[in-house]
Amino acid sequence: MRSGGDAWSIVDSVGLTALAVAALRAAESSGPDALIRDEFALCFVEATGEPNFIGLLNDPASLRHMPIAGFMRVRTKFFDDFFLSAAALGVRQAVILAAGLDARAYRLDWPPGTTVFEVDQPKVLEFKGEVLAEHDARPKADRRPVAVDLRDDWPAALEAAGFDRSQPAAWSVEGLLPYLPGSAHDALFARIDELSPPGSHLAVDNFGDSSTAQRFAAIGDRFFDSSLFDGNDVSELFYSDERAHPPTWLSEHGWSVQSASSLDLAERYASPFPELPAELGDLPKQTAWVTAVKR
Repeated sequence: MRSGGDAWSIVDSVGLTALAVAALRAAESSGPDALIRDEFALCFVEATGEPNFIGLLNDPASLRHMPIAGFMRVRTKFFDDFFLSAAALGVRQAVILAAGLDARAYRLDWPPGTTVFEVDQPKVLEFKGEVLAEHDARPKADRRPVAVDLRDDWPAALEAAGFDRSQPAAWSVEGLLPYLPGSAHDALFARIDELSPPGSHLAVDNFGDSSTAQRFAAIGDRFFDSSLFDGNDVSELFYSDERAHPPTWLSEHGWSVQSASSLDLAERYASPFPELPAELGDLPKQTAWVTAVKR
């Protein structure tokens, strides 16, 4: 269970979910018709020595057939495309909040002059940097890790790392919101807004209000395959307190917002959305994927 000020490495608590996502990206990347390619994901999993994920990757096809795998495939592609689209429009600052084992600074083709800020817990970024250095990986942009908890004063740490609030930025909020208490959730958007001049871009995966998190929690082991987390219930890491609705909040604060359902993205990427338990069957039709531009 979560507590205020809790911290984690890459093999426990919230960090373990980042490792699971890396395992899913590694499995997807090994497939013959992969929607995304992440050559670093397997390196991260192997470096931890975590036996469950390493064992699962001995048969990557089994991972690719998990219900959550199709969701992660589409999610990764959505945020990849978001960053490349913003860069094509001239945005040269990218901020990946709760970056985890995201390797976009290394695997996307960023235009010259782009700076990629990766914000996450100190132990997570330390592990990530060590693994990438061991593999002599070279980022395709100016990568700047920002070791700070998103419940703390992360804007100050971001600016200390060189972020320029006078210039537009592209922000990603990927796989993050359920892990924040309501107060930190709402503060996150207020801080992004404060740091974003006109022309800034934002992408969010959003699954509704606190009741949605509660629905996930009730049947978490059926969506988050129990073998992926070795029997641990990842939904226990979620917060389900009240919070603002991101698309509505952004619209009210000067952002032009576009939303797409999971079914929309499945069609866009020709990647059928995974079958969900009957209790969650309505979720693919709800707004889940949000992009916004600051006016």
